[in-house]
Amino acid sequence: MTESFPRQHARTRGFTLGAPRSFSVSEDGRRVAFLRSSSGDDPVNRLWMLDTATGEEIVAADPDELLADPGEENLPPAERARRERARESGGGIVAYAGDPGLTKIAFTLDGRVFLADVAGGTVELLPTESGAFDPRPSPDGQRVAYVSGSGLRVVDAAADGHDRLVIDEPGDTVSWGSAEFIAAEEMGRSRGFWWSPDSQRLLVARVDTAGVPTWYIPSPADPSSAPVPMAYPAAGTVNADVSLAVLGLDGSRVDVAWDRDAYEYLARAAWAPRSNPVITVQSRDQRTVVILEVDPDTGATREIARQTDEHWVELVPGTPAWMGERLVTAEDRGSARRLVIDGVEVTPGNLQVRSVVAADEHRVVFTASDDPTEVHVWQLDSDGNLERLSADPGVHSAAAGGDTAVIVRAATAERDAAVGVVTPTEGIPISSSASTPSLSPSPHFSVVGSRELRTAVLYPSDDDGTGGHPLPVLLDPYGGPHAQRVLKARSPFHVSQWFADQGFAVVITDGRGTPARGPAWERAVAGDLAHPVLEDQIDALDTLAQHHPRLDLGRVAVRGWSFGGYLAALAVLVRPDRFHAAIAGAPVTDWHLYDTHYTERYLGHPDHNSEAYTRTSLLELAGDLTRPLLLICGLADDNVFAAHTLQLSQALFEAGRPHQVLPLPGVTHMTPQEQVAENLLLLQRAFLFDSLGLHPPQ
Repeated sequence: MTESFPRQHARTRGFTLGAPRSFSVSEDGRRVAFLRSSSGDDPVNRLWMLDTATGEEIVAADPDELLADPGEENLPPAERARRERARESGGGIVAYAGDPGLTKIAFTLDGRVFLADVAGGTVELLPTESGAFDPRPSPDGQRVAYVSGSGLRVVDAAADGHDRLVIDEPGDTVSWGSAEFIAAEEMGRSRGFWWSPDSQRLLVARVDTAGVPTWYIPSPADPSSAPVPMAYPAAGTVNADVSLAVLGLDGSRVDVAWDRDAYEYLARAAWAPRSNPVITVQSRDQRTVVILEVDPDTGATREIARQTDEHWVELVPGTPAWMGERLVTAEDRGSARRLVIDGVEVTPGNLQVRSVVAADEHRVVFTASDDPTEVHVWQLDSDGNLERLSADPGVHSAAAGGDTAVIVRAATAERDAAVGVVTPTEGIPISSSASTPSLSPSPHFSVVGSRELRTAVLYPSDDDGTGGHPLPVLLDPYGGPHAQRVLKARSPFHVSQWFADQGFAVVITDGRGTPARGPAWERAVAGDLAHPVLEDQIDALDTLAQHHPRLDLGRVAVRGWSFGGYLAALAVLVRPDRFHAAIAGAPVTDWHLYDTHYTERYLGHPDHNSEAYTRTSLLELAGDLTRPLLLICGLADDNVFAAHTLQLSQALFEAGRPHQVLPLPGVTHMTPQEQVAENLLLLQRAFLFDSLGLHPPQ
C-alpha cells in the first residue's frame, strides 16, 4: 500500500531526517564536522567528520554505541528548553562544540558529557554531574565547561579527569552559564558562557528571574501532575536581570560593568582576537545597540560602536565579528542592510545582508539577497573584492573556516538539495540520506501589485493551471516579521502542494514586514502588526486572480501557524466578505500575552502605546465572527501559551459565536510527534472541505 504524504511527512519530520546539518569548519579549514542520521526515518543523529585533504568521511561519535537506547533519552529540563527554543525535532547528538581545530568535540547524551578525540578516534564519557547541558571544550582542548542545574562546572578532558564547580548561587531564581528565555527565543543567543583564548578564564552570564512573572503550564490530560512553572516576561513586564562576570580557573571573579538600566538586553558576547571580551547590549526600546569592549582584569567597558534607529535596531546573526583587528557589523543604511567594516559600508545598495557566517583577517563570508526569494553565500576579501560563492539559483546557507567553505543548497523544483565543501583546490560533495518526498511542488512565482509583492501559486499536481473548472483558494501564509514563505526552495511548499492536490489553488504571499526587502519594508509594520499584513494578502489575491482566472474568490480559506495563525484568525474576523473559513494554529490573540522583546519591538511598550495593542488584538473582534474558525493549540506550548487560544475561545463563546477548538495535550509550539503531525493535516483538510462545502478529489 502506498504511504500517504501526511504519514511520510510526519515520519521523516518534514524530510529533515537523514540530511546533513549543523556544519562547523576548523579554523585551518582542514576538518568539517556535521550531524547526520542514517536514513530518512532515523531521528538519531551521529557526529561525522570530513577530512578536506582526502575527502574521507568518518563517524566520530555514534549514539548507538554510547547509549543502550538512544531513542529514549532522559533529557534535563535545560536541554528540553534549548531544543524547544531551537525548534529541534531530532534525537541523538543534536548539538556539539569543538576546539578551534575541531580536534576535540563535546556533546551530551542523556544529560551526560561525552568528548570525541578526533585524532585518536575515541569517544570518552567524562566524569560530570548529572543533568549536564551545553558542554564546550577550552581552546587548548584540555578542559570542558558545562552547565549542570543552575551552576557552571569545568571537567578535565579525560575519563579520569577532575570535575569541579566554577560558580553557583543558592536560590531558585539565579542561574550561571545559561541563556535566558528572551535571548534564546528572540535574540539568537543560545549560550551563556565563553572561553578566553588562553583557556584560563570564562566570560559567564548570570541570570536572575526573581522579578519576572511566573506563568504555569498545566497538563490537563494528567490531573496527577503539577503545573510546570516558567518565568515568562510578557510585554510590558519585567525582564530577567542579566549580568556578566569574568571567572578564572584560579577562583578569581571580575564583574563586568555597563549601564544595565539603560541597556538591559545582552544580545551577544565573545572574546575578540585582541583577547578581550566584546559584548553587544541593547536598550529596552531596541532603538539603540552598543558594542562594548571589556577589560577582563577590571570589568570596565569601553564603547567601540553604536547603532540607533527610530523604530528598532536589527540584531543580525553572526555580528559583530572581526576581520583581523577590524570590526564587522551589519547595519541598516539607506535602502539596504549592509555589511560594514570599521564603520564603512562595503556592500552595494542592491544587496540585503542576512547573516555573517565567518570572518578572519583574510575574508568575511556572509549570506545576502539581491532577490528576496533567493539567498546566496558571498565573500569579501581583505582587498575589498566581493564574490558570490553559491553558483546555482535558490536558497543557500554556509559554514566556513580558513580557506574552506561548506555551501548548502536547498532543493528546488529543478534540483535536489546539495552540500559541497569548497576548498582552494576542489569541491567535495557530502551525501544525504533524506527521503524523497512523494510529491513534487510546482510553485508559480509572481511579483504583483504596486508594492511588488512576492507570491507563489500552487495548483494540483496533475493540473498546470491553464484550463479547467474554478478552484477554491487556500491562502497559506506566515506573513510576519523575520520569516518568509516565498522562497525558491522546495521544502517550504511540500505541505502547500499536498493541500493543492486536495483540489485547492494555494496562494502564498510575503507582505510588508518580511525580510530582504530593505529597512523601510520591514518597518512598515511598526505600531501595527495587523492591517498592513492583511492588506497585502488581499491585494495579492486580487491581483493574482486577474492572471489566474481559475481562482474562485467566492470560496477562499486561510490557514497558518504562529504568526500565520494570528493572520488567519484576523482575516475571517476583519474581512469575512473575502475569507470564508480559517484555521488558526498556535495564534497570538492578545499581544499583551506575548514576550517583551518581540512584541515591544513592533508595538512598543504597552504602557506607552496601548492603542497599538488594542488595534491588533483579536479578542476585541470576537463578536464579529461569522465564518467557520478552527483554533488549534499545544497545551504545553511555552512560546505562544494556550491562554491565547482559550481566551479567544472564551470571548467567542461569550459573544455567541460558534467555532471549533482543537487542544493538543503534551504538544509544544512544535508538532514533531508522528501521530500529531499526520492527523493535524488530515483534520485540517476535513475542516476545509466541510466549511467550504467541498468533496474530496477522486
